[in-house]
Amino acid sequence: MADETFKYVILGGGVAAGYAAREFVKQGLNAGELAIISKEAVAPYERPALSKAYLFPESPARLPGFHVCVGSGGERLLPEWYKEKGIELILSTEIVEADLSAKRLRSAHGKIYNYQTLIIATGSTVIKLSDFGVQGADAKNIFYLREIDDADQLVEAIKAKENGKVVVVGGGYIGLELGAALRINNFDVSMVYPEPWCMPRLFTPEIAAFYEGYYAKKGITIIKGTVAVGFTVDTSGEVKEVKLKDGRVLEADIVVVGVGARPLTNLFKGQVVEEKGGIKTDGFFKTSVPDVYAVGDVATFPLKLYNELRRVEHVDHSRKSAEQAVKAIKANEEGKAIEEYDYLPYFYSRSFDLSWQFYGDNVGDAVLFGDNSPDSATHKFGSYWIKDGKVLGAFLESGSPEENKAIAKVARIQPSVENSDLLLKEGISFASKV
Repeated sequence: MADETFKYVILGGGVAAGYAAREFVKQGLNAGELAIISKEAVAPYERPALSKAYLFPESPARLPGFHVCVGSGGERLLPEWYKEKGIELILSTEIVEADLSAKRLRSAHGKIYNYQTLIIATGSTVIKLSDFGVQGADAKNIFYLREIDDADQLVEAIKAKENGKVVVVGGGYIGLELGAALRINNFDVSMVYPEPWCMPRLFTPEIAAFYEGYYAKKGITIIKGTVAVGFTVDTSGEVKEVKLKDGRVLEADIVVVGVGARPLTNLFKGQVVEEKGGIKTDGFFKTSVPDVYAVGDVATFPLKLYNELRRVEHVDHSRKSAEQAVKAIKANEEGKAIEEYDYLPYFYSRSFDLSWQFYGDNVGDAVLFGDNSPDSATHKFGSYWIKDGKVLGAFLESGSPEENKAIAKVARIQPSVENSDLLLKEGISFASKV
């Protein structure tokens, strides 16, 4: 089995890999210089589609429809595109050893890949209930969602268990999006999470109250303040019940778990400096090892806007950090300088007919504006976060493209506000005037 050698290797085949490949081509790339090594069997795709449109009962998203870079309005990079550009797509290949000092990667099949420059884009892996020793957590019909194979298995279960009962474990992004998708598929949905309200890392209790009320109106049962501690399994190995810590037992034909993810950094332990759970980088995504860059979920980087190191798990950052790393690699080769990464944190979600966006930092005092009643006809409302007399973050549900741009501008500029009553009174119009 002959070794292969490339000038550039991107390890990981997710969103970041696709955007990095596009940037390499933009910056100038010779055929045969770049390889993408991915354990998935398909070319890079827009991962958010899996928890949204992939599960729709009507007109579901399917590949090749959501290959990168359609998520940011760019050209869709089909497998043929990589071939045309002379990029080697090495799929269904798991790397089990990385020797950064020797600039060498080894696959599970024993093949060696050598490189001059490496971009670590390994992303995250889901945290499983079996990691906590939950009884029966390895039963059939308990699903996690990270890759397209996971989504395909869930789609098959949805067809097999038509109009059945689903228990969603977790009240974060994945939980809320999958809860909605399964309800749209006409399942009886219960959501279980230990926190006092949904999406606690971002939502205030007032914001969460709207979504919990809205989901309840859609027929979803929400059970807060408890966790799944075990599963009852039938003779075929399929889950039948979910046992909760508070003693309740829920019937279930399908269980979907979304309790978080952890960055895939194990291959590099002891070889790179790590911080805050990720691989520490500078504003160009260089790691502590020469010619090794880390992007997306695995990178802990300087967030210039707040003068602190942070790790961000979001598709927007995956795209932009990948492009920044490639620009830095190319600039370094040409002896040029580029600006440091200056990222504005951005999160968004869509479920049912709802769509929210958030920019900035959710620190300080939150000021809610608009109508956050779940019974509202427009359900247009938002929140600003104020700290030390400045607006640092902004959230908006059901905003227009112009309004969403306005809240992004507010979070970037951080205007001073003497009185929070002004924000309450003006609402979204405050952002539109900044």
